[in-house]
Amino acid sequence: MTATLPNPTPVSAPSPGVQRHVRRRRTLNGLRIGGIALVSAVFAAPLIWMVLAAFKTNVQIGNPANAVVFTPTTQNFRNVFSEGVFLPAMLNSAIVGIVSTALSAIIAVPAAWAIGRFAMQRAGNWVLIARIVPAVSLLVPWYYLFARLELVGGYTVLVLSHMFVSVPLITWIMIGFFSSMPPELEEAGRVDGLSAFGAFRRISLPLAAPGTATACVLALVFSWNNFMFALILSDESTKTLPVALFNFMSYASVDWGGLMAASTLMSVPVILAAVFGQRYLVAGLTAGATKG
Repeated sequence: MTATLPNPTPVSAPSPGVQRHVRRRRTLNGLRIGGIALVSAVFAAPLIWMVLAAFKTNVQIGNPANAVVFTPTTQNFRNVFSEGVFLPAMLNSAIVGIVSTALSAIIAVPAAWAIGRFAMQRAGNWVLIARIVPAVSLLVPWYYLFARLELVGGYTVLVLSHMFVSVPLITWIMIGFFSSMPPELEEAGRVDGLSAFGAFRRISLPLAAPGTATACVLALVFSWNNFMFALILSDESTKTLPVALFNFMSYASVDWGGLMAASTLMSVPVILAAVFGQRYLVAGLTAGATKG
């Protein structure tokens, strides 16, 4: 007795409509990937050129034939450190950036919570006005005021000037973050005996950690890159990195290799801060999603 196998069910070919949908989807995905690659290349090109120029001589930088193929050198980095200006300026930038960002967060985060939780629309509008006021319009009054107080040239004036921009920036970012939080979370804490500020400190503030980290990273990047305030309000002992880059420029020429090397070194802490801030942001969002 021989066993008979069942006839396999014929597989029908996809309909023309499904095939068109698949081709359209592949085309859109290809266009999307191409657009992302194009935008990334446009924004990354100046950074790549800066890093490559940091390992070239001034002659190689000015020669289009050495745009990609060249003999690298580390002399530019040795010149940066041998001048004895870069490391003190980096320390000044770190002190001013960290202190101004920390003080701005201490002031701005509770203010943003009060504005967002209690619907203080007028206060929010004033924060927006302070955010969009050009800081250059305040440099002359600031210099006159701080000169009378004998603060020009110290860390205090730099920290205060950076806080003028950082406080509205952090406040404006955090207002929307606190407004989106369900008020029932704080109400439950109030039922358990917490005060209004206690509910903010124990409930809202931990949940707002991702937004706070993002706002602080943006404020730190602003402080690190700020040139205008430090140029006018600092002296030789407190000048920050953007001002120190002027050492590679003279009336007759520009040391492009040293300037690019210093700019590359200046960009490293900002990139690291953004990377670690992004990791903290993702970790905070994941923790907030899994907590009951």
